[in-house]
Amino acid sequence: MQRRMLSKEDEVSAGAEDMEVRREDQEKINRFSSLHQKETAIEDELKAKMKEKEDLEEISGELELVDEEEKVPYKIGDCFVSLPQPEVLELLESSTEAIDGDVDVLKERLDTIHDEMAELKKALYGRFGRSINLET
Repeated sequence: MQRRMLSKEDEVSAGAEDMEVRREDQEKINRFSSLHQKETAIEDELKAKMKEKEDLEEISGELELVDEEEKVPYKIGDCFVSLPQPEVLELLESSTEAIDGDVDVLKERLDTIHDEMAELKKALYGRFGRSINLET
C-alpha cells in the first residue's frame, strides 16, 4: 500500500520552507490535474473498447459454427437485419478493425498525456520537492 501522507518530520520540513506558489506553478498543477482526469477517461474508454472487441471476437467464433446458408440477425442502428452468415462475419471483421484503429488512437493519446504528465511532475517536484504529491 502506498503512503499518501507526509510523516511529521516531512511536514515540519515542508512547512519550514514556506515556498511561495507562483502563478506558473499553479497553472502547471492545474494542467496536471486536467491531464489526470483525461487519462482516467481515456483509460475507461480503452477498457470499454477492449471489452467490445473481445465480445465481437467471441461472436465471430460462435458464428463460424453456424451453417453458411443460414440467415443471422445483425444489428444495424436500432434494428436487426437478417443477413447470410459470411456477410455477417465480414461486417464483424470490419467492426473489429475499426475498434483496433480506435484503440491505437486512444493508446497514442494516452502516451502523449503520460509524457506531458511526466514533464510536469519533473518540474513541480523540482520546485516543491516532497511538499507536493502528484502520485496518481
